[in-house]
Amino acid sequence: NLAFTQIHPTCIPVHGEDQSKLTLMSESLRNDGRIWVPKKKEDAEAIRAGKKKPTDIPDEDRDFYLERRYPAFGNLCPRDIASRAAKERCDAGFGVGTGNAVYLDFKYAIERLGADVVRDRYGNLFDMYQMISDDNPYETPMMIFPASHYTMGGIWVDYELQTSVKGLFAIGECNFSDHGANRLGASALMQGLADGYFVLPYTLQNYLSDQIKVSRSTFDTKHPEFDEAEKGVRDRIARLMAIKGTKSPDQIHKRLGHIMWNLVGMGRTLQSLVKAIEELKEVRKEFYTDLRIVGSADDLNTELEKALRLEDFLVMARMMAIDALHRNESCGAHFREEYQTADGEAKRDDEHYMYVSCWKYTGDDEKPILLKEPLKYEAIQVQTRNYKS
Repeated sequence: NLAFTQIHPTCIPVHGEDQSKLTLMSESLRNDGRIWVPKKKEDAEAIRAGKKKPTDIPDEDRDFYLERRYPAFGNLCPRDIASRAAKERCDAGFGVGTGNAVYLDFKYAIERLGADVVRDRYGNLFDMYQMISDDNPYETPMMIFPASHYTMGGIWVDYELQTSVKGLFAIGECNFSDHGANRLGASALMQGLADGYFVLPYTLQNYLSDQIKVSRSTFDTKHPEFDEAEKGVRDRIARLMAIKGTKSPDQIHKRLGHIMWNLVGMGRTLQSLVKAIEELKEVRKEFYTDLRIVGSADDLNTELEKALRLEDFLVMARMMAIDALHRNESCGAHFREEYQTADGEAKRDDEHYMYVSCWKYTGDDEKPILLKEPLKYEAIQVQTRNYKS
C-alpha cells in the first residue's frame, strides 16, 4: 500500500530552506478553530505583501472553505480532504503567509467560550506556536499548512503478524495490516495496543512452540551465515565511505524530499509520477557518485547513519512512486488528479483496484513484482464517503 501516504493538515508552514521538518500542531485544534482564507485575491495578496493583517479582513470577506464545501463535517472533515482543500485554495492564489498557508482562527471560540476555556484546552499548543512563529494565537489567527505525516504502507505480515522471513514478526505501524487507504487519528495507539495486547500473545507462541526442538547450536555465531551478514554490512559502509564526493547526506535528502513533496505529494498525476521516477534515478546516481560522509566508520558517526537510512529512503521513494503510478484511481490518501469527480472529490475504481498492492523488491535497477491481495468485505457494504450532507 505504498501509494497511500497521509498528509497532516495542521502543521506550521514552511518559512525557509533551513527547516529540518515541520512542526505538527495537534488536530485537536480543529475542534474549536475555524479554517479560512480571504475570499478576495487582492486581500490575500495584500496579506502576503504585509500590507494587511488577517484581523483586517471582516467576516463577510472570509472564505471558511471547509464549512462551505463540507457542511456536514466542516472543519472536522478527514485529514486527506482537509489537506487537499488547503492546497487547492493556495494553488488558486488565496494562500497567506508565503502563499502556502491558511488560517486557523480561534476568535470565534474565544467569543463563544471565553479565553480561559480556550487556554485550558489548548494553552500548551498556543504557547508552542507563539515560541515558533512569534505570533499570539489568542489575538491573531494561526497559520497552518499540510505536511507529510505517515505512510499507510508497511511490511507484509500474515494474520499472526509474521513477515515473509520465518521467525521475524513486525508489530505496530511498521506493518500494513490495519492501515488501508485511510489512516485514522489515534490508530498509531490502536495498532500498537491491538498488536501488543491482543495478537502477539496468541500468535508468537505458535512459532516458539516449535523452537524447543531446535538445537542451540543452530544459533552459534560461528556459522558462515553470520560472517556473510557482517561482511555485507561492512562492505556497504566501506562503499559509502569511499565515495568522498561533495554532497552531505542532508543535501541529497533535501533534494529527495522536494521531489517527493512536489511530484508524489497531495495531488499526483501521470506526468508528475513519471517525472518523479526519472528524477529519483538522478538523485540515486548523485548519492552513489557525489556523497561525502565526514568522520570515520569506526566511531559513532551520525552522518554515516544518515547516509545508510537515506540509501533505504531512495529505494522506498521509488517504490512509492511506482505504486502511485500503478493505481489509476483516487482513493483515500492516494489522489490522482486525473481521477476526481466534477466537484473535486476522490473517484475510486473498485472494479479494478480493490486489493492491497504488495511489491516484491527485485533490485534497484529491476522492475518490482506486484502481488495482489484482494479485499473482500462480508460484514459491511462498500460505500463512497460523503462529508457534504
